[in-house]
Amino acid sequence: MNKKDDSLALLPNGFADLLPPYAEEEAKSIQALMDKFSAFGYRRVKPPLLEFEDSLLAPGPGERLANETFRLMDPVSHRMMGIRSDVTAQISRIVSSRLMNAERPLRLMYANDVLRTRGSQMRTERQFAQVGCELIGHDNGVQTDIEICVLAVLGLKAVGIKDITLDMTIPGFVSALLCEVKAGHRETVEKAVAQRDIDALQALKCKKSQVIAQAMSASGGVDDAFSVLKKIKFKGDMAGHVARLKDVSIGVQAALADLGIDDVSLTIDILEQDGFEYHKALGFTLFSSEVRGELGRGGCYDIHFGKSKSNEMAKGFTLYMDTIAQSSATPSECDKVFVRSAEAWSVILDLQTQGWTVIRGVGAGEIHASCTHIYENGKISKLG
Repeated sequence: MNKKDDSLALLPNGFADLLPPYAEEEAKSIQALMDKFSAFGYRRVKPPLLEFEDSLLAPGPGERLANETFRLMDPVSHRMMGIRSDVTAQISRIVSSRLMNAERPLRLMYANDVLRTRGSQMRTERQFAQVGCELIGHDNGVQTDIEICVLAVLGLKAVGIKDITLDMTIPGFVSALLCEVKAGHRETVEKAVAQRDIDALQALKCKKSQVIAQAMSASGGVDDAFSVLKKIKFKGDMAGHVARLKDVSIGVQAALADLGIDDVSLTIDILEQDGFEYHKALGFTLFSSEVRGELGRGGCYDIHFGKSKSNEMAKGFTLYMDTIAQSSATPSECDKVFVRSAEAWSVILDLQTQGWTVIRGVGAGEIHASCTHIYENGKISKLG
């Protein structure tokens, strides 16, 4: 290949060819996740890659995606279309239209690539696969919160992830308290929260900033976090959200203990709000000490599509396959047996039935370099 061909083979920043054996490994991981979720009654949906812009970015989960969505003109309808940058918005549309009359609770799962206009510091890829589950139409109960958290952990365990951290938060916690902070202090409090500057909060002569400072000190393991949070006198909905978060954490811990899973840490960071703009009551992020970056995130949110005034409670999570792939060692190649082209096709089928990957010879050509065994005279022999 000459220099001109080299330049033609270049891909834009954030895009990559996934080659063997990594593409095969991702496909196996996705199938393992689908099998795990299917065993819990989740059924697969497959939304289109492209949608009309006004539906993809309609009020609801989709409206926050405008800045990361590629757009193009539909040559047929002459309407603007968007390429999905997240699957959750499409699930909202499907549930609010095609599956509007389906029996609730509705359990759906998906595995699709998404495309984004730009990467981030933590995720430079602009195309990657999302795998996730959504539980839709149940009341605002703790048991379904527990189910979705445990299922996310079980999915990660199914693809070999170890030393998992499930970090939980209450979306909207900071904004709810900021509404009660004096306008002159609000910007300072926001900056202090973003920088986790507890000293700056404590220095302000503002009652709500002191509450936020106390909440900041509650970050960490669930037992330590709730021992701090119980000392704070929350009012109204926020008191209910904190109590619910505790119930969920207790339920998840009990479930994991019952399953014999002992390498999952539950933590609380009640001030973590980034990425939970459309969530409410519960949000969580998944990490592993083996991997840099988020493995996934999830929580509770209202399904609100377009101008419809009706809402449904939904709970779900999304796992990021590009991050999950980082946890895997270089995939090992399977044993392959070389069979000369003169052998009957039925012999090849029989070997494949036995579990062999068969490389069929071409004419009188040499044995393929990837082969570990050879089939000759009715027997399989190891090469080398």
